[in-house]
Amino acid sequence: MQTEARVGVVVEGGQRALNSGHGGVAVDGTARQLAQQQKSLHQQSQIGTIPQLLAGGIAGALSKTCTAPLARLTILFQVQGMHSDVATLTKASIWQEASRIIGEEGFRAFWKGNLVTIAHRLPYSSVSFYAYERYKNILYLVPGLESHRRNTSADLGVHFVAGGLAGLTAASATYPLDLVRTRLAAQTKLIYYRGIGHALQTIVREEGIWGLYKGLGATLLGVGPSIAINFSVYETLRSSWQSQRPNDSTVLVSLTCGSLSGIASSTGE
Repeated sequence: MQTEARVGVVVEGGQRALNSGHGGVAVDGTARQLAQQQKSLHQQSQIGTIPQLLAGGIAGALSKTCTAPLARLTILFQVQGMHSDVATLTKASIWQEASRIIGEEGFRAFWKGNLVTIAHRLPYSSVSFYAYERYKNILYLVPGLESHRRNTSADLGVHFVAGGLAGLTAASATYPLDLVRTRLAAQTKLIYYRGIGHALQTIVREEGIWGLYKGLGATLLGVGPSIAINFSVYETLRSSWQSQRPNDSTVLVSLTCGSLSGIASSTGE
């Protein structure tokens, strides 16, 4: 009986040790996996910044290239009072003005100034996106906002303010290229600026360095609220959509929310 008891104790003790050993291995494995996941996410957030910036810039450049003909028509109608044929331009419709461009300047003239548009849009979209993420993180450090991070009203306010600040930052940093783009696109028969470099040199020589920032104040008044509305509407629509339909395609969600936020920001202008 004593031998059986000893054997029973030894077997029971060995089983407990074996179970505790397996439990320790499982806990250690889980902790190791969590640590690896956190390290991977941290590395992805660092590595992913540059691709995201490039993606934002390329997307902005492609969208501007596709809408360049309409953008040029808009600029020509806006500056029609600067031309000698004012009477003709004021009576012209979009189709008549488009026909005039094709007849007098050729089809490629619809993309006049588009190179500088791309040169402007790449850094503008990148700076805007990057600044938005940075401003958003800074705002969430404000006492009281961190505890309301999941609150819809607080998030909307943070997105609005961060978007507005990002728009102001991006517009200020890239405004000289925006000015050159407008002046190149406004040219019709009389060619005063021969390209981006010539336009920059001519403006600095004739108007001074601050000539590159003419109209910046009016631009910021429009860009700030526009980008603020764009980011806040996009973030709100996307979070609402994903919470109700989490299995939908992210491409579909991004395209739809992006289109609606763009319409909302354009209407707000």
